[in-house]
Amino acid sequence: MTVRDHMMIAHSFRGEVFGPAQRLHGATFVVDATFRRADLDSDGIVVDIGLATEQLRAVLSELSYRNLDDEPAFAGVNTTTEVLARTIADRLAERVHAGELGAGARELAGITVTLHESHVAWASYERSL
Repeated sequence: MTVRDHMMIAHSFRGEVFGPAQRLHGATFVVDATFRRADLDSDGIVVDIGLATEQLRAVLSELSYRNLDDEPAFAGVNTTTEVLARTIADRLAERVHAGELGAGARELAGITVTLHESHVAWASYERSL
C-alpha cells in the first residue's frame, strides 16, 4: 500500500562530485511511502491508509520549508535524495513501532520510501521492520 505527499527543502552539498549543487539550492520532492506485509489483515488491508497518510505528512512536516544545512540531525551529512529517503523511512519505522499507524501495523514487514526529484530521476530506500 502506498501513500504520497511532497516536501520542499533547501540544502547544499559538500564535494566536487556535486558541481553547482554545492551552492545553496531548493528542491521539491514527491514522496511515496510503501508499506509491505506478508498477508492482508482480517479487514483485508495492509495498513490504515488514513493513518499512513497522516504519519507521512507528520514526518515530512519536520523537514519541509527548512534549510537542511541548519538542521542538527544533518550536521556533517550531505542530504542527498538517498539520505533523505532513508531518513524518512527510518522516521516512519519509529512511528510504526510507537503504534502511531495502528495495531494492524505491527504485522508490517517493511517500508520503502521513494523521493522523486523530477519526472526523470528518483531514489528509493527500503528497510525491514
